[in-house]
Amino acid sequence: MVGLHRVAVAAVVSTISFALTIGLAPAAMARTQHASAEREPHMKVRDLYPLVTTPALFETRDFYVTHFGFEVLFEASWFVYLSGPGEDGTRGATLAFMHPDHPSSPPGPEAFDGLGMILTVEVEDATALFERLSGAGAPIVHPVTDEDWGQRRFMTRDPSGVLVDVVQQTQPVDGFWERYPAPGP
Repeated sequence: MVGLHRVAVAAVVSTISFALTIGLAPAAMARTQHASAEREPHMKVRDLYPLVTTPALFETRDFYVTHFGFEVLFEASWFVYLSGPGEDGTRGATLAFMHPDHPSSPPGPEAFDGLGMILTVEVEDATALFERLSGAGAPIVHPVTDEDWGQRRFMTRDPSGVLVDVVQQTQPVDGFWERYPAPGP
């Protein structure tokens, strides 16, 4: 239970840190936190991850293991489940990939076509990772760029076709987020 409490506190601190980084007004933060507190979940979500269908199953596994330090939590001939390194002893982000010829029967066996999905990976130093990935031959589809909204980022594409947006949170340009206020309650 103590570990779960630490994870919850870390999530709140991370959310507040991100909100302050992007210049979210304290009133907007309060509205968001208040709305979240009013809804009590019926069931706790234990994990949430994208499941991408791709014939490049093991090439995609190797891409995340090699370039992002993910580890294989489970794999079979048609399914791979990965976890990235977490902070403070926690499990990090999870991803799953499935071959189009899988034996399960839910809808969605078609292979991902590479359009309409961006996987964002937040890191501490985007420039260092850019240099490492480009040096290792990973495809770079967008160079390291400092964005006005408060990110240093670059993009690569994994073997399944997913666009991977690697971001580092930075200070936004003064006044940037004031031009894009969230709608009121």
